[in-house]
Order: sequence, then C-alpha cells, then structure tokens
Amino acid sequence: MPEAVSAVSALSDAQRRERAARTGGEPLLTSETARNAYLDYEQIDTLLSLQRLRSDGAAELSFHIMGQVKELLFKLLHAEFSRARDELAADDPEAALWTLRRALPVQRLLVQVWDVLRAMSPAEFNEFRDALGSASGVQSFMYRRLEFVLGNKSPAMLRPHTGVPAIAEQLAADFAAPSLYDEAVRLLARRGAAIAPEHLAADVAAAYRPHSSVEQAWADCYDRGADPVLRRLAETLADVAYEFSRWRAVHLLIVERTIGDKPGSGASSGLAW
Repeated sequence: MPEAVSAVSALSDAQRRERAARTGGEPLLTSETARNAYLDYEQIDTLLSLQRLRSDGAAELSFHIMGQVKELLFKLLHAEFSRARDELAADDPEAALWTLRRALPVQRLLVQVWDVLRAMSPAEFNEFRDALGSASGVQSFMYRRLEFVLGNKSPAMLRPHTGVPAIAEQLAADFAAPSLYDEAVRLLARRGAAIAPEHLAADVAAAYRPHSSVEQAWADCYDRGADPVLRRLAETLADVAYEFSRWRAVHLLIVERTIGDKPGSGASSGLAW
C-alpha cells in the first residue's frame, strides 16, 4: 500500500534562489522527508499501483494504461470546459477563451492516445479481451460528464451509474446544469443577438434543438465590424467541436481495425452501434 502523504513546506521565489545558490545550480538530491516532494505532490506510488492486469497478454498493459490516461484527460477537459462555461455565464468571454486555449491541446493529446492503441494488433487484443468481461468504455462516467458539459445529453447514459451514488450525483448535476454551448448562446443574447426567447427558455437537460435565430447570431459574428471577441469565441468553439468529432471518428476506426464486426464487450453490436 502507498505510504501516507508527508507534509512538504511551500517555497517562495527567494527560497528557491537561495537553494540554487547553495547547490551551485545543481539539483538537490536529498529530501526534507523520507519520501521526496515530487513523489508526494504527484502521488506517483499510488498512481503506479493502479495497473492490475488480468492476463499475460503482451499488450494488456498498454491497453490498460491508455485507458487510464484517457480517463485522466477526460477529467482535465471536464474541469476546463466547466470553468469556461462558468466564465461565459459571468460575462467574461476573454477568460473563457483563455481557458479554452488550454483545453484544445488536451483534446489533441486525447486523439493521439489512439495512436498507441493502433499499434496493438487484433491478435494481441484477443489475448486478453475475454478477461475484460463486460467492461466497456461506454461505461465511462467521466466521458459522460465530459459529454454533458459540452451539451450532448441523453438520460439513458445516466443508468449505468445508478449503483454508485457519488458518481450518480456528479452525473446528475452535470446533466441538469447548462452546458458550455448553452452559456455561449446566452452570452450572444446578452450582447444583443436576437435569439428567440423560447430557445433561451428551453430545458437545458433536454436534447439540444438547433434554432435558426442561433445560427443567424453566429453568422453575424463574422460580419465586418462585429465584436472580435465573439468571432474568436465562435472559431474556438468550432475548434472544440472539430477535435471532439475527430476523437470519435478515430475511435470508430480503431474499433474497426481491432474487432471488426464482432460484438462489443458491453453488449453492443460493436462497430455497427
């Protein structure tokens, strides 16, 4: 079991300069505690204890770790998109754009995870696939939270998590809250766009329905003399949508390459689904 986290004192700029002068610029190789500060901050021993394989398959560790990496990136993106949503709600699109600037490279990194899994042959996957049982990425609650904060809401996707109350509560909160896109449209309305009142009053937990007044409002952002901040927001949200769609498209290709037309582990028809 990982050891308890030890207390490590914070350091100021002055203390860092003093340490560098004392060591002649060389890294300090001793620690204030039995555990070093990096180990405590990143919880590396806990992190590296979480890979519990179920077979002797040569590629299972790669599959297992990449699955965990995806979940960490889902968590990070959910945090960034939630922050950007709240910044738009606070009428601060500049802050939201800065937050989305951080999120986009994370989305691109998420797509690159598939490159690692693409190197795994179907035969290698079959060496450990049976050991997965009914475990399937469709059961990922962090992915659902990410979809919900972006506005893709389906009540059916709440059901797989009702047995874990803490997770179900988090999902329900995301499902009931306005999405990043909801708040972007509301911002347009506050900035003078003629968004239809019935669209603004729509239930944010329902499936999104496009509206011509919203489409026109985004088109107006590209007119000469329009607010450049809103134009940047339009383009940045288009980038977010592009990267998310790219992730899903590559996922489809990986499924096709790895299992072909076989059924999925989670009882779906697999590629056809």
